[in-house]
Amino acid sequence: MPGPLAGIRIIDLTAMASGPFATAWLGDQGADVIKVEPPGTGDLIRRVGNSRNGMSAVFANLNRSKRSLVLDLRDSRGLELLLRLSDGADVFVQNFRPGVAERMGLGPEILRARNPQLVYVSISGFGLAGPDRERRVYDSVMQAYAGFAAHQADPKDEQPCFVRNIVCDKSTALTTAQAITAALFARERGHGGQCIDLSMLHASLAFLWPDAMQNHTWVGGETPPMSRDSLPAIRRSADGWIAIATVGDGEWRGLCRALERPELQDDPRFAEAGARASHAAALREQIDPLVAALSSAELDRRLTEEDVPHAVVTPLASLHEHPQVVANQLLREDDHPIGGRMRQPAPVGDYEATPLAVQRLAPGLGEHSREILRELGVEEAEIDSLREAGVLG
Repeated sequence: MPGPLAGIRIIDLTAMASGPFATAWLGDQGADVIKVEPPGTGDLIRRVGNSRNGMSAVFANLNRSKRSLVLDLRDSRGLELLLRLSDGADVFVQNFRPGVAERMGLGPEILRARNPQLVYVSISGFGLAGPDRERRVYDSVMQAYAGFAAHQADPKDEQPCFVRNIVCDKSTALTTAQAITAALFARERGHGGQCIDLSMLHASLAFLWPDAMQNHTWVGGETPPMSRDSLPAIRRSADGWIAIATVGDGEWRGLCRALERPELQDDPRFAEAGARASHAAALREQIDPLVAALSSAELDRRLTEEDVPHAVVTPLASLHEHPQVVANQLLREDDHPIGGRMRQPAPVGDYEATPLAVQRLAPGLGEHSREILRELGVEEAEIDSLREAGVLG
C-alpha cells in the first residue's frame, strides 16, 4: 500500500544535510521527491566522508527515496524546465542563503504566482534578519553559535565541546519535515499554499532549550546554575561502561538494593530527587566505586531485577547486532547499485493503513533526469539536445 504522502510531489533544491534529511523522511512516507542538483559534482556531500565507488555513506543515508535530476539553472532552458516542474509540484524546498533564490528567478513570489497551491520552504542558517543573516554555516558552526558547545563543556575545565553528531542539522531537518506536513494539512483544510521560512538557528535553539536552558527559563531573580554533577553520567564498570538513571525515588531505592547499600536509601542527602541533585558530587563519590567493582553483565542483571533504568554502553561496531534492534527490525540491508551492500535504518514508524517504505536507494547524479523530463512532456530529441548542451549535465 502507498505511504501517507503518496501523490505529493516535492522539488528538493537543498544540499548537504538539513534539507536532504528532511526530504528523505518525506520520501520514505511516500512523497515523490525530485532532488535537483547542479552539473559536475552535484550535492557536495556526495563525496564527503566514508565513500565507496564515488558514493559517500552520508549522502546515501540522507538521500534515499528520491530521484535525481541534474539541471544547469544558470542556463535559461534549465531554469524554465524547473519552473515547469514546479508548476505541478506540491512542495518546493531550498536552503540557499537569503536572497539567492530570488536572484536565480526561483523566489516564492515567482513560483507561487504560477502555482498558488505550492508550499514554498526556505531553510536559512541564521534567519532572514539580523547582522549574520548571510553568513555561511555548517553544523559545527551552529553548535558553537547556538549554545550546544557551551552546554557540552567539560565540567573539569569548562572547555566547550561539540556533540559528535550533526545534531543541529538533524533537528532542523525534523522541524522542516514536520512543518511541511503541517502546511500540507492546512492546505487540505482550504488555506491554500504558503511560504515557510525556517532557520537552523531557531530550530537548534528550540531543540536545545527545554532542558539545557532550564536555569535561564524563568525571568527575574537569581537562578542558580545547574550542577553538571547532576547530569546523567556514564559510569565505569569493572569491564566496560554503563549508564544508570534514577530520576524517581523508587528507582533510587532500587539502585541502593542492587548495589547492596540499602542504608543509602534513607541518607537525607539522597532520599529525594531534589536532594540528590543538590548533593550530586557526594552521590557520585558513593556510587562510582560500587559500580566500578561489578562487571557490566552483573550490573545489568541486578538493575534489571530491581527495574532500574540503565543500559550497558553498546559499541558502535556491534549496534546492528543488538537483540532489541534485531527483534524490532530497526535496520535493513540492501544492495546499492553504486556502493554495493549497505546497512541503514528502516523507515521510522509503523503505519497501520499506509505503511512506509524505502522507495529507492540514494540516486546516482542525474540518474532520473531523462525519466523526469519525459514525465514533464519533453520530447526525446529535446532531451538529447539539452544533454549535449550541458543543461542536463
